[in-house]
Amino acid sequence: MSNEQLNDLAEHIQEHLEGKVLSYYLDEYKHAESEIVLLVDKNFINDVLRFLRDDPDCKFEMLLDITALDHPSRPSARFDVVYHLLSMSQNNRLRIKVPVKEDDSINSAIETYVTAGWFEREVWDMFGIPFAGNPDMRRILTDYGFEGHPLRKDFPLTGYVEVRYDDELKRVVYEPVTLQQDFRVFDNLSPWEGMTDVMLPGDEKAVKPKFSGEKPTTLLSK
Repeated sequence: MSNEQLNDLAEHIQEHLEGKVLSYYLDEYKHAESEIVLLVDKNFINDVLRFLRDDPDCKFEMLLDITALDHPSRPSARFDVVYHLLSMSQNNRLRIKVPVKEDDSINSAIETYVTAGWFEREVWDMFGIPFAGNPDMRRILTDYGFEGHPLRKDFPLTGYVEVRYDDELKRVVYEPVTLQQDFRVFDNLSPWEGMTDVMLPGDEKAVKPKFSGEKPTTLLSK
C-alpha cells in the first residue's frame, strides 16, 4: 500500500476504535513498504485485535509475534508490549504498541489469536510481563528454576547463576556466577591499529604514511 492508503486505513481504524487507539504513525523504511504503528490502551487490546482481524478493510488474519521493549528510565510505563500482525489478503503489516507498567499485567490475546499462547510465555520469561487469562503462563526459554528475566536492561550480562553437571551427584547443579579472570579488562584495539612502523604487502600502492627513522620493514619477505 502507498503511504496515502495506509494513512486512510489508520484513520479508519482510529475512527472505529475511538478511545482505544490512542494515536498512530507510519514507520517508513528505505527498502520496504511502510507500516502502521498503533499506540493502544492496554485495557482494550483484545477489542483492537478483534477489530483488526474481522474488519473487511483490515483483515489482519495472522499474529506473527509478540515481543516487548524495556524503557527502565521512562516514568509513565516501563515496557511496551509489541504485537506484529499480517494481512495475507491485503499484503499488509501492522504493529501495535501497548504501554505497560513494571508491576502491571495485560490481558492475554489467546482467545483472539491462538498463536498468542507461546508468544506471551516468551515475553513473560524474558521480560517478566504477566498475561492475565493465559492458561499456561510458564517459562519457555529458560528452565523452571531460573531467577530473573534476561531481556530486562537491568539484568546482568553474566547472569546470577551458572549450571554444570556434577559427576558425584549425577545431576545438574546451580552455583553462583564466578568470574574466572582476576581483572576483566578487555582491549578492543584491533591488532592492525597498533602497527605504526610496519608496511603490509600491498600498502606500497597506497599513500605511504610518514615514517621517521629507518625504512619500514615488511611483514612478509621473499
